[in-house]
Amino acid sequence: MLNRLSLKSTALILALAVPISGQAFETAATSAYVLDQTTGTVLLEKQADIPLPPASMSKLMTLNMLFEALKDGRVTMETRFPVSSKAKAMGGSTMFLNERDRPTVEELILGIIVQSGNDACVVVAEGLAGSEATFAAQMTTRAKALGMNDSSFANASGWPHPGQRMSMHDLGVLAERLINEFPEYYPFFAQTEFPFDGRSPDNRFNRNPLLKLGIGADGLKTGHTQEAGYGLVGSAKQGSRRVTFVISGLTSEKARAEEAERVVSWAFRQFVEKTVAKGNTQIATAPVWMGNETTVGLVAAGDAILLVPALSHGDLKAEVRYKSPLQAPISKGQEIATLVIALEGMQDAEIPLVADRDITRGGFLPRLKAAAQVLFKQVTSEAQAAE
Repeated sequence: MLNRLSLKSTALILALAVPISGQAFETAATSAYVLDQTTGTVLLEKQADIPLPPASMSKLMTLNMLFEALKDGRVTMETRFPVSSKAKAMGGSTMFLNERDRPTVEELILGIIVQSGNDACVVVAEGLAGSEATFAAQMTTRAKALGMNDSSFANASGWPHPGQRMSMHDLGVLAERLINEFPEYYPFFAQTEFPFDGRSPDNRFNRNPLLKLGIGADGLKTGHTQEAGYGLVGSAKQGSRRVTFVISGLTSEKARAEEAERVVSWAFRQFVEKTVAKGNTQIATAPVWMGNETTVGLVAAGDAILLVPALSHGDLKAEVRYKSPLQAPISKGQEIATLVIALEGMQDAEIPLVADRDITRGGFLPRLKAAAQVLFKQVTSEAQAAE
């Protein structure tokens, strides 16, 4: 039987009695995804799961493939790749590479991030997979393995193609991965200038409009084609919080810059962190069946922090749910219940609760007592039914 224990009158709820009210954010982007990465809270979704032309934002997947190759030792930062005639012939934003060049992996990373080099992407694709077509197929397969089910790739650069599609949600997942899985390479995204060999004086600056604003922005990648409009995968850190966001479909560079700054400001100003449960502090107790003790304490394994709107008009409500009675034996740290936090206007949060101690199976007397209780309940039910 599922037991629901309301905590409305406990000290925990008094600590949680903060107002909540979320003010909807209206974005000019045609599609958007905003994540508070610290707590895993999705703050905004707008057509976030629709596969769309990602333009140069898909270069993040090319970088992911290259970072994975670095991490498993297939290449190093000093590895040099040849430049094919196909790479040299790429249009759009480039590093102005030619067939005589042998750029290092580090130069190619900066060429992709700062200069958005389409030629650099082809060099990486051919250097890792032999051909861009093979590399694009590998990108698609890898994306599916990472849970990016609304992504497919026809090339390494984001050059317009019907087969080049990503959802804003997938781009957000990818951004979060680049930040968390490759901390040694992530600082490259904050570099504002890369004058490769002095060849591209007009293309040496990072296009990310947030990097110089002093708002904690440190990545990731802009994108633009006529079909996709202007987009940006961005991330910023202020204090202990990090926000990652994706916007697409803006009408100009100016509109993209303004909307990106609005998103960052809204995400940090309109939400605050609240500790809803301290780790290893007892939240409730639950009855135990056939154990050497009749109850067990329920605790959070670690501090549980939720993100809630800063301006609000209601209370957080909490409820502990578990299947009653719990069956012995129970191990300390075993997940046996859930703390459900109801947030007005937001999805309920579920926090796992674990046992605060070991409960072994009881001896003969506890088992006899339990059997007697079962028999008593059965007899009582039959008597009531007879009446």
